[in-house]
Amino acid sequence: MFDLDGTLIDTAQDMVGVLLEQLRDEGYEPVKYDLARSNVSHGSSGLIKLAFPNASDSEHERLRTDYLDRYEEAVCVDSVIFPGLDSLLDIFQEAAIPWGIVTNKPARMTAPLLDALGLSNRAACMISGDTIPERKPHPAPMLLACEQTGIAPHNTVYIGDAERDIEAGKAAGMFTIAASYGYVPADDDPQTWGADIVVKDTQELTKILLKGVNLTS
Repeated sequence: MFDLDGTLIDTAQDMVGVLLEQLRDEGYEPVKYDLARSNVSHGSSGLIKLAFPNASDSEHERLRTDYLDRYEEAVCVDSVIFPGLDSLLDIFQEAAIPWGIVTNKPARMTAPLLDALGLSNRAACMISGDTIPERKPHPAPMLLACEQTGIAPHNTVYIGDAERDIEAGKAAGMFTIAASYGYVPADDDPQTWGADIVVKDTQELTKILLKGVNLTS
């Protein structure tokens, strides 16, 4: 099971691009791209807090709604699967090993993104942030993914690039891998999240996953 943004798909160019456009239209100075990129895993709310730190609660919600509407129109302009992971998914498919996605991203963005990248028909499940009332770090979305794929949690690996991902996976009884190559703020450290393994890049992730499912020695 994969988290989406920052783990399976590099969506930063699109998500940050929409934020920069919104800042310009609101009359604000742009934020630095690298800073915004490192906060993409915190979703629309996190990006709005970063870009508009002094916004009131009502203004924050207005800006967040506007951001989501804008992003829905540009959900897959420059987004790509992280290097090497498309080939990994091909190997899983050939070996009849199910894989899926558990994300806090709303379904109205998740589904079109996966469609555009040709992943919708390949994934055994797609659990979005609004599929059920609970979201990560709650384990319920993880357990629903296991129910849909027919794989027990203790036979499942979850990979994510945020502490909430690891917390949710562990609470569900899964083996967890922290993707430090993802969208991790400078003041955060994946080594402190309690994951079973921390990987630095997708090459290391691929090697570990293939060994774990007995496809390599």
